[in-house]
Amino acid sequence: MPSIDEQPYTLVIPTRWKDNDVYGHVNNVEYYSFFDTVINTYLIREGGLDIHRGPVIGLCVESHCRYDAPLAFPEPVTAGLAVTKLGRSSVRYAVTLFGSDGAPAAEGWFVHVFVDREARRPAGVPDGLRAALMRLLVTPAA
Repeated sequence: MPSIDEQPYTLVIPTRWKDNDVYGHVNNVEYYSFFDTVINTYLIREGGLDIHRGPVIGLCVESHCRYDAPLAFPEPVTAGLAVTKLGRSSVRYAVTLFGSDGAPAAEGWFVHVFVDREARRPAGVPDGLRAALMRLLVTPAA
């Protein structure tokens, strides 16, 4: 399991009261929201992605999450982000969520295909995004 220190990029995300379910922990659907949050925050802040008017957008075509330990409000989540594959129009991210104790709570992947905003056909990853994604590129663990 990767540690927080091994993550090329991290983002602390607060949990919200509504994230907890009746069992007293963050509901599984919220983990995917944390994935989306760390990925899109990075793309916007570091890659210059214009989510409102840019000619290219990223669409999720595949995602997976393995749950290792519960999270619960009000603890913050630290989301670690890496890139394990960068193609012409797609990227595969590795995302690890850490609880307040620093231990992994969940691990997963998320695949974006970048498409033309209007035509919804694959488009090359724009240069600014590609440069930002290259900074996160790691060799996946065997």
